[in-house]
Amino acid sequence: MLEKIRDILKDYTEVPAEKITPQSHFRNDLGLNSLDVVNVVVAFEDEFDIEIDDDDISSMVRVEDAIRYITERCQ
Repeated sequence: MLEKIRDILKDYTEVPAEKITPQSHFRNDLGLNSLDVVNVVVAFEDEFDIEIDDDDISSMVRVEDAIRYITERCQ
């Protein structure tokens, strides 16, 4: 799961994929702005064939939050 998320994030951040950890903060560590976050969410939805509620987006601030959310929805 982390590898797929890293693969998506590499298109939106200058941080090398191997340095993206579950604890990486989307904005503070990866430098994503609001538009980047929206684009990443759309990419997650496409990759994992899920729909992420707008209310849930604000609770995803770290990579581990996205992993948890996606894992729960893909079961």
